[in-house]
Amino acid sequence: MIYIFKVKLYYDKRTWRTIAIKDTQSLGDLHDAIFKAFDRHDEHLYSFYMTNGVTRKDRYRNCPEYSHPMSIQGEGFAFREPPKNAEIISISDLNLTIKGKFEYLFDFGDEWLHEIVLEKIEEPISKETYPKILKVNGESPNQYPDHDEDDY
Repeated sequence: MIYIFKVKLYYDKRTWRTIAIKDTQSLGDLHDAIFKAFDRHDEHLYSFYMTNGVTRKDRYRNCPEYSHPMSIQGEGFAFREPPKNAEIISISDLNLTIKGKFEYLFDFGDEWLHEIVLEKIEEPISKETYPKILKVNGESPNQYPDHDEDDY
């Protein structure tokens, strides 16, 4: 099956992309599609947070997290479960529901936060390659905001 997601910038919900992805593809594949859809050029770590139904206060402590493999190594998870590897979790493993929401954080320093909504699930179109960017709304912001030279 094909999952159709609307991916919005969290702080500018008028800027969004619609992405189609196979249910057998991974969250890592979804990350790659979002990276491309928002015209990013410099890779960073990322995480997906299954926040649907979790209160705003507890959103990152009490919800499942799926991350880039490098961010699940090491220590520092004393107060919560370590994240799972996003590269091996398929979309179908998430048991998502239509209109269900979750979040994607790209670049833990600059914190590009996105809201992801499952819009629909449909049959694949033969000969199509997935993931696929279906719609684009709004200009992609610069990955690194411009800084005045006086800031340095």
